[in-house]
Amino acid sequence: PADLLAASSHRPWPLPSRAWIMSQVWHDLAFFHWPVDIDALRLHVREPLEIDLYENEAWIGVVPFWMSGIRLRGMPPLPFVSRFAELNIRTYVRYRGRPGVLFLTLDAPYAMMNCIARCWFHLPYRKARMSVHWTANGCSFTSERVEQGHPDADFSAEYSPCGPAVNARPGSLDHWLTERYCLFAPHGNGTLMTADITHRPWPLQRACATIHANTMTQGLGIHLPDVPPLVHFSKRIRALIWRPRLCA
Repeated sequence: PADLLAASSHRPWPLPSRAWIMSQVWHDLAFFHWPVDIDALRLHVREPLEIDLYENEAWIGVVPFWMSGIRLRGMPPLPFVSRFAELNIRTYVRYRGRPGVLFLTLDAPYAMMNCIARCWFHLPYRKARMSVHWTANGCSFTSERVEQGHPDADFSAEYSPCGPAVNARPGSLDHWLTERYCLFAPHGNGTLMTADITHRPWPLQRACATIHANTMTQGLGIHLPDVPPLVHFSKRIRALIWRPRLCA
């Protein structure tokens, strides 16, 4: 972790003075992004958060990947659940000028981890049946939500890099979509939680992709436009995460 803490000049604000609490490694990650109607997002982005815009457009991301090496500070990787797939639906927000990510849903296969994430990070995790593996056509990722009491949501796609890995240029849409170093999570009684994250700049590659099924946003009342998504791929990145705290 010392190398990650030392490599922080790319961040938009200094690292927290408190110690990080969790380390994760993210693999074979794809960012599928679409511009979306701002009014549809307003149902999910409540004050004091503001919808963040890039050139007057709001965006939503569908992000499949798998993670490994999940461990708490000073501890070995968590037994049995230190490696699993995840699929999150995210949009982009600001709080008092600070840009971050708002997760609308996160699907993962382990009920125990989902419960921990809900209680600790106040994130809307859902249980899903998932599969991820490499084929001749690239990384094959499928997800089927199986948690009762929540709308059905399926995703199936194949994706692979089709360009060199580069760090996004500051000010570009690629940079705006990916280089975000905190998450926000609404809490009870109108309060808002935030958690800081750090990692090296994303090594992004343009990606070629075929989406076979995607109903992830339908239950949220968000319609994806009938246009090809902007797709990026990143092979591997390590992240440190800080304990959530109430927004001041």
